[in-house]
Amino acid sequence: MPADSRPRRFTAALTVALTLLLAGCVQNPNSVFHSRTEFNRDVDGLFMLLIYVGTAVFIFTELLLLYAIWRYRHKPGTPRQPKQVHGNTKLEILWTVIPAVVLAIIAVPTVRTIFKTQAEAPANALQVEVIGHQWWWEFRYPQYDIVTANEIYMPIGRPVNFHLTTADVVHSFWVPALGGKRDLVNNRTNYLWFTPDSTAEDAFNGFCAEYCGTSHANMRFRAFAVSPENFDAWVAQQSGPPAYSAPMPSAAAAAAAAAAAQPATASAAQPAPLQAGVVAFPRERMPAYTVPQTPIPASLAIDTTLTGDVARGAQLVAFGTCLGCHTVKGSATLIGKIGPDLTHVASRHTIGAGLFPNDRKHLTAWIKNSRTMKPGNLMPTLGIGQYDPFLKTTVGVGLNDQQIADIVAYLQALK
Repeated sequence: MPADSRPRRFTAALTVALTLLLAGCVQNPNSVFHSRTEFNRDVDGLFMLLIYVGTAVFIFTELLLLYAIWRYRHKPGTPRQPKQVHGNTKLEILWTVIPAVVLAIIAVPTVRTIFKTQAEAPANALQVEVIGHQWWWEFRYPQYDIVTANEIYMPIGRPVNFHLTTADVVHSFWVPALGGKRDLVNNRTNYLWFTPDSTAEDAFNGFCAEYCGTSHANMRFRAFAVSPENFDAWVAQQSGPPAYSAPMPSAAAAAAAAAAAQPATASAAQPAPLQAGVVAFPRERMPAYTVPQTPIPASLAIDTTLTGDVARGAQLVAFGTCLGCHTVKGSATLIGKIGPDLTHVASRHTIGAGLFPNDRKHLTAWIKNSRTMKPGNLMPTLGIGQYDPFLKTTVGVGLNDQQIADIVAYLQALK
């Protein structure tokens, strides 16, 4: 090896080591080591205890090893075979008692933390039913008759008790910045609760932490901690009907809207004005790491120059493919339970289970070919002439670009 290459390798190794050390000191926004809830504080305290005790045991053991190496090193004039002894009763007692004491120091706080994190939630807790689907999250607030998808709102300072169930396979509910993860298991309801009591109004990422199929990594959600006043305003908005309510069309108009291959019949009705006080977490206050950056596939061409008609889009949704899967509160036809509830879909920040922003461009692409947007997605490909990667066929009868623009306009009115 050339002599001058050694300093370079040493410098490179030192640079990598320092980089890793500094990276380990950075508080990741999705880390569990935040003190925003009692759950995280308890887990963090137990983790630090294990680190301190483990470090002390490591140092003590290494010091004994170094002492033995130095004390019993080979010396000139000494035999290579050490003197054999039967044993040392004091040492045997010590290396039995010391580990027992160490384990007791670890075991007592561990058991206490387990019982605390598995205890029943306080009586005043907000109840949230969490239902895992392949691959999206359904959230129900039974105390307020609210059903939403992929976004949770929680009041700061109030315990939140999550009832965890699954509609298909095993999932795992996890908001690392707020609390621990817990599995959603078939034929069983698990529970997890915590109180967001040490945070300002903020947004956090949520994940599925148990492999559940093709789009496991794309099964995300957002959690919002808001003031009690803003939570009450959100509840008032979400528990009511959508800001836009489509008028019931005539039988002839309904039949025309059901023909997906033909443009829907235009309705003379105009959209009702949006209600005042529509509430959602401000988009401009969402941290950058909670804003999805997933690109639209290059193979999917969309036309965002078209102007959609809200009333026409309402008929397409109410009497087309959407009625088999989705619900809109107040609609006589949209009562499906397979897909997410769309009553207030425009007030959400993301679509596709947190994978894309909820804006005109991404919503247009999603309706046109959601299976290209998200692998394994169960929503059928609706755009005419689009290739369905699941069925491996091209859609012959579907929605044209203008119809998709109408549907997008209607969905963006559902606040």
